[in-house]
Amino acid sequence: MKSTHKNSIPKALIHKGVLRSRDAILYGISRMGLKRLVEKGLLIREDRGVYRIPDSSVSEQDGLVQACTRVPVGVLCLLTALQFHGMTTQFPHEVWMAIDVWARKPRIKRPPMRFVRFSGKARTVGVEEHKVKGGTVRVYGAAKTVVDCFKYRNKLGLDVAIEALKSYREEKMGTTDEIWKYSRVCRVSNVIRPYLEALA
Repeated sequence: MKSTHKNSIPKALIHKGVLRSRDAILYGISRMGLKRLVEKGLLIREDRGVYRIPDSSVSEQDGLVQACTRVPVGVLCLLTALQFHGMTTQFPHEVWMAIDVWARKPRIKRPPMRFVRFSGKARTVGVEEHKVKGGTVRVYGAAKTVVDCFKYRNKLGLDVAIEALKSYREEKMGTTDEIWKYSRVCRVSNVIRPYLEALA
């Protein structure tokens, strides 16, 4: 992109790489302005209301940043959270995201999404924000993710939950107390107890 073109787009957009149309006003760009930038090839329309600059480098976490940008109240969870924390060798083909049990399911074409409904404290505790290339992602911490895997074991498979717990312990990603804390919040203490005792 030529420097003159870069001057047409606010620096904050170039740094972030992804922009939601409803936030465009904060950068001084109207909807018509966005349309003109797309027509000139200075922006690419990724999805309804989501744009990025053409030569922005795409990292492994680009899809995660896009997901968090498009669903600002969502939190990366389960298989995606495991992958983010390096607790699994699997690479999910969808971005797993927790949303409120009463929330309307977002309609998103890209990246492919799998929404899981969390409620109460189980949705709001253990959330971390991480700065990555291209923006910020919201993801459940390692201990909370392990507990979530046990809670949703019928959806993921018990083997995934056990693997997550073993990885958490072997990589010393946190304490057993953290697991207990979140297991009480998510009401799976009795489920996870024998596996914790077996690894003690």
